[in-house]
Amino acid sequence: MGFTHFDGQGNAWMVDVGGKADTDREAVAKGSIAMSRECLRMVVEGGMKKGDVLGVARIAGIMGAKRTSELIPLCHILNLTKLEIAFEVHEERAEIGGGWGGEETGGGGVGMEGGAGGRGAVLTV
Repeated sequence: MGFTHFDGQGNAWMVDVGGKADTDREAVAKGSIAMSRECLRMVVEGGMKKGDVLGVARIAGIMGAKRTSELIPLCHILNLTKLEIAFEVHEERAEIGGGWGGEETGGGGVGMEGGAGGRGAVLTV
């Protein structure tokens, strides 16, 4: 099997998923970000000047997933049916971990959206 995003002459193109049957698809992504213990304390206690860091990061992750086709060349626009983002604080490592889960029904996949959404959330922290 060759690379699906290149034609016979090696030119990049968007894969035709029009003939594929709609199926339920899901993906998950995880990431983490380390910080100083003081910064972690301020995030957890809500003491950051910019407000609710994890709440804003959750929205950024959702927005990143929804706009993946604008960020990743040749990525199809998907009808995402579900998005979830959760955070875990790891005080012993001064780290916040994030998990993203998404679903869609269609002929494409949802993996790129998982990566874009998860990274958007973690980077926002």
